[in-house]
Amino acid sequence: MLPNSGVHLSTARPTVFETISILAPGLLGASLAKAVRERSLASTVAVWARRPEVRVKLKGVDWCDAVFDQPEDACEGADLIVICTPVGKIPDLVRRIRDRVPVGAIVTDVGSVKSLICRQGHHDLGKTRHFVGSHPMAGSEKSGMDHARSDLFARRPCFVTPLDETDPAAAEKVVAFWHELDADVMTVDPEKHDEIVAHISHLPHMLASTLCSFLGQQDSSWIKFAGAGLRDTTRVASGNPEMWREILQQNRNEILRALRAYQDELHAFQTALANEDYYLARHFLDRGKAYRDRF
Repeated sequence: MLPNSGVHLSTARPTVFETISILAPGLLGASLAKAVRERSLASTVAVWARRPEVRVKLKGVDWCDAVFDQPEDACEGADLIVICTPVGKIPDLVRRIRDRVPVGAIVTDVGSVKSLICRQGHHDLGKTRHFVGSHPMAGSEKSGMDHARSDLFARRPCFVTPLDETDPAAAEKVVAFWHELDADVMTVDPEKHDEIVAHISHLPHMLASTLCSFLGQQDSSWIKFAGAGLRDTTRVASGNPEMWREILQQNRNEILRALRAYQDELHAFQTALANEDYYLARHFLDRGKAYRDRF
């Protein structure tokens, strides 16, 4: 367990599944399928895609064995089902497939918000099927299966978020699955996960997006003078706005807490500068550099 974090570093025995079904082969879903195939973690990889043109394209790739028009059909016979849609669509999709999920099968996801998804998923699947939330901290501002790669999860943090009432054997299998993809796996309850990512993922995205929104209202010619610093600081602002709207909606309370705490920090820095207290201002800069240098 990491000190004072509520996060447990996880180890588990390797698990190979008979059939893994991946619902929505975007960047994460397609990367997952490629990684499963490369590491021989399943005898069969089944994929459901919502758009017909994507399903046509999938039939020409070597990393999936079966392509389905309906998510319910993709779940039949699967012992692990991974939902890779945006977070706002995950609860509805679990409800849609629940009657076709085999008894004893495990359903997980890759969503970046966990509390609502995990509790609703556990409720909808009942006791004979298992929902175990996951969140691999992998990806980029680029989306779509064309950018997928099999090493996307290697050496990247991955949260597994079982509830107290989650079947321990199911949780262990999900932990083992992500270990087999070379992820650094941690187990934590869904609410602690949402607090953590509100600070280290969602808040930085909001800062980048609002900074770009602010600069977009200034003289448009200034962008010609932007250097690497602004590009690095705002890279994540290129993420899909609709996807982030859903994240804001599901993790609203934790993001608001993080924003308020950050506003206090920013106000303290602003006060130091207004008072010409450059020693205190330097303290903020030193503390910021020390944190960044730990990466």
